[in-house]
Amino acid sequence: MAMPDAAILSGAEKTEILPLEVRDLVLRFGETSVLDGVSLDLGPSGCTMVMGPNGSGKSLLLKLLHGLMQPTSGRIHWAGRVPSDVTVRQALVFQKPVLLRRSVAANIDFVLKARRKDTARRSALLDHVGLAHKANQPARLLSGGEAQRLALARALATDPDVLFLDEPTASLDPASVLAIERIVSEARNRGVRIIFVTHDMGQARRMADDVVFLHRGRVAEHSAAAEFFPEPRCDAARDYLNGRIVV
Repeated sequence: MAMPDAAILSGAEKTEILPLEVRDLVLRFGETSVLDGVSLDLGPSGCTMVMGPNGSGKSLLLKLLHGLMQPTSGRIHWAGRVPSDVTVRQALVFQKPVLLRRSVAANIDFVLKARRKDTARRSALLDHVGLAHKANQPARLLSGGEAQRLALARALATDPDVLFLDEPTASLDPASVLAIERIVSEARNRGVRIIFVTHDMGQARRMADDVVFLHRGRVAEHSAAAEFFPEPRCDAARDYLNGRIVV
């Protein structure tokens, strides 16, 4: 799978929407606070891994940052803009890919046409994710790993400045995990800002530039990967990395 020319993959000059500033973010469902005063600063480049035990608010944080949900209180600023102003410059890949009941090629064409981009880019995008030979196959017949690679290709077709990934390799075989990590790493190397939720410790060690560790709806720690993995500062992160149950 040869790396296509960057112009073919990204097509247009990008608008600056970074850095990200989050202040005192709260999300409540009834009387329950699922995010409770989250504050966070992310710079313009790199791969941030969002980690933490189940129920700590990782997926909800991604949806708030992407503008799919509204917080109860607090603010999110992308280079001074609110999420609704920059959603078009972002893409989100879910754990379970949602694909159109069409061919693999038609799934890419749909996104390109919706964003008024050149459909000639389709071949390069499919080749980049290793699906060029399945262009005419119904998307529903793809394996789990292939379906997730198609979801990634559709996300990259939008030319995002920021790519959110919500456990995209959960339950996939090692070869599929490796393929997806390669695609995401190449996007990061081209300047796409990656914000990636994972429970996979090995994956986080391989890919993270920095780690946001959530616990009980708060940022318990945010530090560079080179500091977080050998010596986390907070007890919850230390227990988590050591395989203890964290609640």
